[in-house]
Amino acid sequence: MADKVKVQLEYVINCSPKVLYNRLSTASGLSEWFADDVRIKGKLFTFIWNDSEQTAEMSLRKENVMVRFTWVDEEDTYFEFKITRDELTGDVSLLIIDFSDEDEVEETEELWNSQVSDLKHVLGS
Repeated sequence: MADKVKVQLEYVINCSPKVLYNRLSTASGLSEWFADDVRIKGKLFTFIWNDSEQTAEMSLRKENVMVRFTWVDEEDTYFEFKITRDELTGDVSLLIIDFSDEDEVEETEELWNSQVSDLKHVLGS
């Protein structure tokens, strides 16, 4: 298996960290923009897209600041959402950290761009 490369993307999102965090850390919030459906069992989140599903554990969480999901079937692979606020401008940014095969970085970035576009739409941002 090829080594995964880290992909970091940042988006300015016009909403409060609290509202944004809710969309990143709850089944109802995630199903609005990230997956078609999300089921939770304890710390395990099962993300459903069309006919496929993947399960990740919410392995790190800091309210209104960050959440990390570690894929159950891919050891040491996770994706993470971090919320930052610029002290000067007050702008709220969403930093996404994900991992991808080297030859799929562009597709990974395009996928996140599309999903964050849906997120912004849901938030009216």
